[in-house]
Amino acid sequence: MSKIEKVLATGKTHTTVSAAGKTSRGHSGSLDIVLSSPGSATPAHVFSNTQPHPTAEQLFAGAWSACYTAAVGLVANDLNVTLPADTAVEIEVDLGQTGQAYFLQARLTLRVPGLSNEIATKLAHTADQICPYSKATRGNIDVALNVITE
Repeated sequence: MSKIEKVLATGKTHTTVSAAGKTSRGHSGSLDIVLSSPGSATPAHVFSNTQPHPTAEQLFAGAWSACYTAAVGLVANDLNVTLPADTAVEIEVDLGQTGQAYFLQARLTLRVPGLSNEIATKLAHTADQICPYSKATRGNIDVALNVITE
């Protein structure tokens, strides 16, 4: 994999779990989406406060964060871990350039306030192993995985 020398654009999302489903919010409040799981009739996909043209990086980060958030929930269930009410996933996807070539890179942050760092790290890495978006990017782009327990 090539390292990005110059970042041209970054798409950021902050995804939380609520009683109504997963909500993905882009930075600057430009992308608010209520998501549902495949096979679930509710909640319906809702796009609100969407700017006319969110970036591809922001849309990719939003889709990835929704999938990764679901994977975290599955892993927590398997490990009998109760996730804090304010669990969140933040993903930043950079479009960058090295010479004349263009590349992507990403940073995933799992925020699980109150969990031990050991449990949070296990959740983050195990979810990364089962998330289809993480699998698709593995070995193709640089990805940093972070955990915050504060």
